[in-house]
Amino acid sequence: MEKSKVYFTRNITSENVLKMYKVLNIELQGRVCVKVHSGEAGNQNYLKPLFFKDVIDYVNGTVVECNTAYDGERNTTIKHKKLMDEHEWTKYFNVDIMDSEGDLELDIKNGKVIKKNFVGNHIKNYDSMLVLSHFKGHPMGGYGGALKQLSIGCASSYGKAYIHGAGVPRDIWTADHDKFLESMSDAASSVVDYFKGNIAYINVMCNMSVDCDCCKVAEDPCISDIGILSSTDPVALDKACIDLVYNSSDPNKDHLIERIESRNGTHTIYEANKRGIGSLEYELIEI
Repeated sequence: MEKSKVYFTRNITSENVLKMYKVLNIELQGRVCVKVHSGEAGNQNYLKPLFFKDVIDYVNGTVVECNTAYDGERNTTIKHKKLMDEHEWTKYFNVDIMDSEGDLELDIKNGKVIKKNFVGNHIKNYDSMLVLSHFKGHPMGGYGGALKQLSIGCASSYGKAYIHGAGVPRDIWTADHDKFLESMSDAASSVVDYFKGNIAYINVMCNMSVDCDCCKVAEDPCISDIGILSSTDPVALDKACIDLVYNSSDPNKDHLIERIESRNGTHTIYEANKRGIGSLEYELIEI
């Protein structure tokens, strides 16, 4: 079986985000949505709109987000839109809070834990998706990358609780941890299936804290910047990022590795591979 291709550059610039999209040699069709992380109010590590402007303009994309399932400045559409204004996403792009008009239920063909996924209703307005992910640690998932953007990121507020609760929203913070990770893999597969190949992924490995951009109070970055990676395979892409962390010469990598391992973060990657949405085998092509 042919290995998936993952492209890599060490030079982290806005221009190179676009370059890493172009090397994929894919033309996203029709109406393109661009999944970003808007950054929780107070978070210092999230990637700013101008950093992604070149690639978003190139694909003529609409920036999309969904509301959160926890208290903060992004748990209602009104507050989330205000934050998108404050963080200047709306200054540069058209922005769509995809669950501002509720959910769209997607069937999960090979679901292990959950058989349905609740995404933002407005996803139906788009023909293809560009997933822009800030690779870093995460308090629950161990790490955040393309698979988390596909699953939790595209889920509606209700859908986020449904995934976290492994199908039981009231168990959002108490569900079996591995079942939560497996639910993320299930949900990610439904979004991949929905776009039927009209999807591309870019992970940016900079400002890497053990905490997510969803944290209002986050630790500062703990490991040196590594680079930008792109692929049409989200499993191979996230696996390549994990491998680059482990292979880093920065001694401070141990803090991020501990976060990944203590949350069994790579379980999501291996489970996503079992769902058939990507390969663990990849060729890393440095640009």
